[in-house]
Amino acid sequence: MQQNTNILQVNGLSKYFGGLAAVSNCTLNIKKGSITGIIGPNGSGKTTLFNLIAGNLKPNQGKVLFNNDDITGVPAYELFSKGILRTFQIAHEFTNLTVLENLMMVPGNQTGEKLMNVLMSSKIIKSEEDEIKNKALDVAEFLNLKHLSNELAGNLSGGQKKLLELGRTMMVDANLVLLDEVGAGVNRTLLKDLGTAILRLNKERGYTFCMIEHDMDFISRMCDPVIVMSEGSVLFEGTSDEVKKNEKVIDSYLGRGKK
Repeated sequence: MQQNTNILQVNGLSKYFGGLAAVSNCTLNIKKGSITGIIGPNGSGKTTLFNLIAGNLKPNQGKVLFNNDDITGVPAYELFSKGILRTFQIAHEFTNLTVLENLMMVPGNQTGEKLMNVLMSSKIIKSEEDEIKNKALDVAEFLNLKHLSNELAGNLSGGQKKLLELGRTMMVDANLVLLDEVGAGVNRTLLKDLGTAILRLNKERGYTFCMIEHDMDFISRMCDPVIVMSEGSVLFEGTSDEVKKNEKVIDSYLGRGKK
């Protein structure tokens, strides 16, 4: 489901650390309904760019627009309420909570979070909890995790933890999901499952994804377009086939033996 509207615009973004430019005058667009891949060598600025978009860092210059609203430097918790969610290369699960509990914790502003409501609104809280639990069960089933609903999240494999992290984005109305190396530490079977879940969310529920990834086979399966970063800015943008044939990309990233 690809449209022509830009859901995210990055305009002239730069971030310096001690005089070193981690991101340098970076400009790119993410189309609504797309699955956009971002690739590049280590140190090319990919993760810093994600941190700037997701509100974990503030840029030295430039702007980030989400649905034409300026979100430059807006903290992550505020972006969460706008439907911008980010996953991490190392999954951030609550290890001592079950899979189901991890999912149920995601929706914000739950009635039971306030002591006065606990004392005065027990029926409302129970109804809300039942609704959230049912949604969590639906998410777990969608991701083939329902049989692990009562398993502690800390006991899951690396791939299952990545599925759980994806599931957390499904517990709210996600508009843009930033996936940071979703394939890292995931075996091929679960990576296929992850890819299928992402494609279904994109096609069936209209999710827009932007992913950093090193696995070119996975990128080729999932992404159009693919953006190549080098030295903190965009080197090239095109389809995965165009990326693999581009001379500048081959020289800076893919290497002559990986056409």
